[in-house]
Amino acid sequence: MAEQDPVPTAQGAGQRLGAPETLGISTLDPGHRPPAMPPGRHVTIRVRMLDDTEELFDISQKASGKVLFDLVCSHMNLIEGDYFGLEFQNQQKMIVWLDHIKPIIKQLRRPKHTILRFAVKFFPPDHAQLLEELTRYLFALQIKQDVSCGRLTCNDSSAALMVSHIIQSEIGDFEESLCRSHLLNNNYIPDQMPLIDKIMEFHSKNIGQTPAESDYQLLEVARRLEMYGIRLHPAKDREGTRLSLAVGHTGVLVFQGHTRINAFNWSKVRKLSFKRKRFLIKLRPDLNSSYQDTLEFLMGSRDCCKIFWKICVEYHAFFRLFEEPKAKPKPVLFTRGSSFRFSGRTQKQVIDYVRESEFKKIPFERKHSRVQHNSRVQQNSRLSPLPSPRHHEVPTDHGAPRVDSPHRRHWTESALVTAEDPSASRTTRLSPAHQRNGHNERDRTGSTSRTEERTGSTRQTQPDHLSTGVVANSPRLSASSGNSHGMMNGQKSLELCSHSPDGRLPSPLTSPLLNDAGSVRTDDEDEVRRKRFPTDRAYFIAKELLTTERTYVKDLEVVTVSFQSAVGQDEATPDSLKNTVLSTFEPLHKFHTGFLREVEQRLALWEGRSNAHIKGDYQRIGDVMLKNLQGLKPLSANLHRQSEVLLELEKACRASRRLEGLCRDFELQKVCYVPLNVFILRPLHRLIHYKQILERLCKHYPATHVDFRDCRAALADVSEVVELLQGSLIKMENFQKLLELKKDLIGVDNLVVPGREFIRLGCLSKLSGKGLQQRMFFLFNDVILYTSRGMTGTNQFKVHGQLPLNGMTIRESEDEWGVPHAFTLVAERQSVVVAASSLKEMEKWMEDIQGAIEMAKTSNGPSSDILSSNLTDSNKDPSPVSENKAPPVGPPSGQGPVPLSVICWYRVQSLSFSESCTSLENQLSGNLLRKFKNSNGWQKLWVVFTNFSLFFYKSHQDDYPLASLPLLGYSVTIPTDSENIHKDYVFKLHFKSHVYYFRSESEYTFERWMEVIRSATLKSSGARLLNSKESHAH
Repeated sequence: MAEQDPVPTAQGAGQRLGAPETLGISTLDPGHRPPAMPPGRHVTIRVRMLDDTEELFDISQKASGKVLFDLVCSHMNLIEGDYFGLEFQNQQKMIVWLDHIKPIIKQLRRPKHTILRFAVKFFPPDHAQLLEELTRYLFALQIKQDVSCGRLTCNDSSAALMVSHIIQSEIGDFEESLCRSHLLNNNYIPDQMPLIDKIMEFHSKNIGQTPAESDYQLLEVARRLEMYGIRLHPAKDREGTRLSLAVGHTGVLVFQGHTRINAFNWSKVRKLSFKRKRFLIKLRPDLNSSYQDTLEFLMGSRDCCKIFWKICVEYHAFFRLFEEPKAKPKPVLFTRGSSFRFSGRTQKQVIDYVRESEFKKIPFERKHSRVQHNSRVQQNSRLSPLPSPRHHEVPTDHGAPRVDSPHRRHWTESALVTAEDPSASRTTRLSPAHQRNGHNERDRTGSTSRTEERTGSTRQTQPDHLSTGVVANSPRLSASSGNSHGMMNGQKSLELCSHSPDGRLPSPLTSPLLNDAGSVRTDDEDEVRRKRFPTDRAYFIAKELLTTERTYVKDLEVVTVSFQSAVGQDEATPDSLKNTVLSTFEPLHKFHTGFLREVEQRLALWEGRSNAHIKGDYQRIGDVMLKNLQGLKPLSANLHRQSEVLLELEKACRASRRLEGLCRDFELQKVCYVPLNVFILRPLHRLIHYKQILERLCKHYPATHVDFRDCRAALADVSEVVELLQGSLIKMENFQKLLELKKDLIGVDNLVVPGREFIRLGCLSKLSGKGLQQRMFFLFNDVILYTSRGMTGTNQFKVHGQLPLNGMTIRESEDEWGVPHAFTLVAERQSVVVAASSLKEMEKWMEDIQGAIEMAKTSNGPSSDILSSNLTDSNKDPSPVSENKAPPVGPPSGQGPVPLSVICWYRVQSLSFSESCTSLENQLSGNLLRKFKNSNGWQKLWVVFTNFSLFFYKSHQDDYPLASLPLLGYSVTIPTDSENIHKDYVFKLHFKSHVYYFRSESEYTFERWMEVIRSATLKSSGARLLNSKESHAH
């Protein structure tokens, strides 16, 4: 037998430049290596990548599908490989996914004639969950394919917008002649010609956008489309209607054509099964649902049912489970059902691994790929993540130069690196031709074959182990290579050869990715461990801007979308109110949606999803805030109109009982988690939050920092606007509070009048003939109201009497009546003895009342007679709640915001106007881990703090909270050692027997949550209110 010609080998640019090697395998647990290749005859597997280039892999027939998939991921340095898979056409001409557990020989009947396609398998709902830029780049390539083949259908505007981002990443900034010529020579969507002008118009707006940002924007547009990530499986219902079934992260979907007509969430699905050609969905019992317990769909064949059932099982496990399901034990005698299970890491495991693994990041940089318009445009228009390395001659084992063949690219694998050797690593192939991009276009020549030089140097990572190298295609190592590329723990090293199939450019997906010098992914060396995300305090301040902006945009949507659909479309709503709301909030919503998008992009780059963070170009936020705060100035008129909206709404509700009922019903909806008037004042509160964030940044940065000047300029701009609006804001907050109290009180005719100011509300015990009785007191600048809450089903308080402040005196009377913390209010017509729950509460009440009495002497306040004529003071209504028992708080309907006065009543608390304003202005949101007192695990929730309450969401994309926790009466502390909470950044909330633990991600985040929660649980003196209001007298 003639001796086989030695196969040319290549060396990665990372090796030639001295960078350490990396496996980058995605589907293995931390600290593990790929398993050794099983013995047996090797076969050549052809894999088509997402950019349509093909790679050849030599692998044992007995190897499992997972071994091949790991090799493909390793080939691309892909860490988040679990989102992808290998698909192929089986003998029945159906597209199936390669099973990771089964041997390849049992899946591919004719391996040499089968082409496997590397493709996205699991589409997450939000591309921000993709933590590596390389992963997002691959997703962008998948979207490009789906749009081109018509699988991802959409309207013309969305299609043109996506194409504009694609060509921005390929040819860079807009040049009319180049853009038009490029579109004429490249088809990105079916029937592209009529949309060329619209594509060019969108492209002209993308100037300055980097390829990484273009990928991000492409995914942002695509994820909002109904057909995003959808793979249709033809089926029929029981009536024979042609439908299509699909599966997504939320559950099983039903389509008619390209329109989704139904969805079955995973939480509602009890079981998925198939029987012959019938696909069965068993639902959980639901009294409110009109569906049957079991839904049946008829598919083309049993194999069609099984293929769809498998992908459903995998989708459910990937998105819903915390960890990979364990294999069931094999039965001894009989088998029942399929043994198929999901193999690999779940999405949660992938995200946790990438975030928490302590390795250094391998940079990945996207480059523009400028295309020359010739007969090979389609071949040369590859997206290029990195500029190509230069090429060198490759010496043979005998020292003679070897010339690469241009006909194909081939990866030959003798054996995978052993799992026992922690220092073993693979080598990457070198692209045989330059990639065409803006940086190396002039270096490219017309030659299709190049000679490459392979250096003989090796890298030593540990004293006792040598790194692997490239060897000839032979089971034995040659004598000349044995010294530098020897055996490692008895395992043969990985053999790689690099060629270009059919003279095409090499795939940019497999270009070597260069590390920092000395950066290596390892889990066993403490000195090189570090967290993936930034730890700078400025980053977490910027992240607070992002999280709170997400909540703010959602709050604007409550007014612009939910309120408009529920109330604005009704005939009872005056046109003047509709126009005022729309003209005020629509421009603000549009502006802040764009601002949020920019902040998300900047944070994504800052977090290291692009190698731009290595240069420090994106480790700042001041420039983004300065640009947008200057863009907000033209909308200052909209900010001044918040009071106009509030007044117009109140006026319309007074004129129309129907409109008042509509607004009341809207506030009972889940989406309206705080009173409607609070949403209307949100834009003014947001400006104060911007100011607080910029103040923290300026305090953190030294004067020489690159971001300090922009932050200081932005702070000056927002401070100017806040100063102009401060007086109006205090008036509107007082007006809003009076409107809120008007709904809480029964028997009040004219509470909301000019000049009346709210000061404090809270529980005091009133001394009467039957002893101390719990009463709710409301202090205004001219009168005190005392009320009780009867046994009715409403949350309203019945007013018992009023005490005018004009001529009132106040004195302590604990010794006089023998009641702790008692004081007497002496008015012109009557005297009332009351007792506070504590000395601190008594001091606050007396201070506020005394200050209000002094103000009443010098001001011409409103008339103090605000009660209905038929009301008389009565002490016969007993207190519905004893002091030692606090029943659960909640409105009768179980929906809508709980009034603060009701919470104060049940928890025997008091609340001042200044504290209420502070709680609204100190809004905070973000992800927290929550743990109950007797539970073991931590639950990740999106948490919003506002209006003295924590609101819990599953994610920031939810429209309404799952639950809420009013904080009045709670205490916030740090857990003690005896509580066995061995985690950092944990705080504890407790009220009587109720205990909750919350865990934040950083020291800054921990401090902020403690700060805002303490503002809601530790009461300040009412003197702050009076001083504040005196400085803004009106």
